[in-house]
Amino acid sequence: MASAAKEVAREIPHVVRVYNDGSVEQLCGSRYVPPSLNPDPETGVSSKDITISENPKISARLFLPNIQPQDQNLPILVYFHGGAFCVESAFSSTGHSYLNRLVSQAKVVAVSVEYRLATEISLPASYEDCWAALNWAASHSNTAQNDEPNKDPWLLKYGDFDRLYIGGDSSGGNIAHNVAMRAGFEKLPNDVKILGAFINQPYFWGSKPIGSENDRDNPRPYEILGSKTFGTEPGVDHEHTFPALVWKFVYPSAPGGLDNPMLNPEGLGAPSLARLGCSRLMISVGGKDELRDRGVRYYELVKESGWSGEVEFYEDEGDIHGSSFQETDSANQMFKRLAYFLK
Repeated sequence: MASAAKEVAREIPHVVRVYNDGSVEQLCGSRYVPPSLNPDPETGVSSKDITISENPKISARLFLPNIQPQDQNLPILVYFHGGAFCVESAFSSTGHSYLNRLVSQAKVVAVSVEYRLATEISLPASYEDCWAALNWAASHSNTAQNDEPNKDPWLLKYGDFDRLYIGGDSSGGNIAHNVAMRAGFEKLPNDVKILGAFINQPYFWGSKPIGSENDRDNPRPYEILGSKTFGTEPGVDHEHTFPALVWKFVYPSAPGGLDNPMLNPEGLGAPSLARLGCSRLMISVGGKDELRDRGVRYYELVKESGWSGEVEFYEDEGDIHGSSFQETDSANQMFKRLAYFLK
């Protein structure tokens, strides 16, 4: 009997297709690049891949800056890559280059998490994987257990667990927010605290338009990790905007739909942002980003919540979504601010 014709089961136009046989076709994103224990010739950063968990399968790429004799206690950054929860990777050329630059400038030990994508299993699996990776990193703070086989020597030797940071871009920024919220309710191993979180051009949305989202005739463009320009076509209603289509693809069963608190920090039943489990927060947006007003609103919500930490806001009026991954003057300026935040 002949097999059924291969058909598209679900898709995000121009980004990814999942077929009825379970196969996946990624329509954008950058290529895989291997790690290198030999220092990168431009940045001096070394990298390697490690396994955090076999079930579920969670791995990471670790980055170590050029070590000087005085560099025995470096900040730790647990990083969550972007890509709409369904493309890109901790092992992609875009993410690898980005972390090389950031680790070199900020002098941090970085753990870039390879979480399961929504093409394999829908949300909230990505959030669970990133929380597990953060717990794994924090577990290194117990020096009495340093001989355990799943511990990494870079974190053990160089990591300063009083300066633990998390961060991410786009959907990775969304993950960083949700991980920080969870840390406000649940303890990390050995009672390690998150010192700071950076949330760059975060992917938030909701069922009701805010700010410039009301002008559907002139939507702002954005990119998926610098691969090519995407965005909502003019005249499209709010429920069918590109950000809305992404959420419906990656979390079709989300309670509350577009107002699920993981996507909309002021959605029905969302916990108070006063519970954010970090002491410092950096929020950055691009002035020409379709998601810009959501990032601004998030900053306002944090301030209004009574959260006791220090929050910093940064906007480059000329940036579209994904511009941080380009070699531009504005991207370099953002990198300097981020490196200073992590230091």
